[in-house]
Amino acid sequence: MWNTYLGRRLKGCGYAIKGAWMLLKNEPSIQIQAVIAIGITAAGFYFNISPAEWMLQIFAIGLVMSIEGLNTAAEEIANFVHPDFHDKIGYIKDVAAGAVFFAAVAAVVIACIIYIPKF
Repeated sequence: MWNTYLGRRLKGCGYAIKGAWMLLKNEPSIQIQAVIAIGITAAGFYFNISPAEWMLQIFAIGLVMSIEGLNTAAEEIANFVHPDFHDKIGYIKDVAAGAVFFAAVAAVVIACIIYIPKF
């Protein structure tokens, strides 16, 4: 069964779920972002935001958490390739963290656009 097209896709989904669980279990930054995501989702229900606002909010949450996962992967690869301090490895890690920063700023702007008018 696992050698069929659908079987391979299901197996791939299993790996993806395992990776998401590993991130949530082991990475403090993802844990904090998950708590924020739960809080902002609760706020969405409380303020009864529109479908368009839900789409933006879900997109922002997914974007930040996805980029954070990629940042973690880049850091782990860099640490594996070169465990000691190296300027290039530091640069790679900083650039990956910068990508998370851009996504987080966009998410905060989206949250402000949605929630400031509600107050």
